Amino acid sequence: MPLVRISLMQGKPASYRAAIGAAVHKAMVETINVPPLDHFQVITEHPRSDIIYDPAYLDIKRTDDVVFIQITLNGGRTTEMKRALYKRLVELLVAEPGIRPEDVLINLVEVGKENWSFGNGIASYAQ
Repeated sequence: MPLVRISLMQGKPASYRAAIGAAVHKAMVETINVPPLDHFQVITEHPRSDIIYDPAYLDIKRTDDVVFIQITLNGGRTTEMKRALYKRLVELLVAEPGIRPEDVLINLVEVGKENWSFGNGIASYAQ
């Protein structure tokens, strides 16, 4: 069960934000075995003063179109799967809504399965 948090600067239309969310979900389904109905996202716009980033960290030239994508998910994916996710996600975001690859920052947060409750106060994946 990934929980996706997407942060970007305010001012983009709803269709732009929706395209980002769709690309993230599609990339996860295609590369890291996320079930198609396992779709939970929070997309947040922030004023320019609240998005802080280095425009040249690791010699990658970022702009104010930078998008932060943080995915909390169960641990266990291989490094190869993660690399495939990063690559596919950027490909999809370049295609729609047209984000520069340099402006995509992705962070994975892996947790144990016992850390999820889908509702009813039940540890849904705990054994």
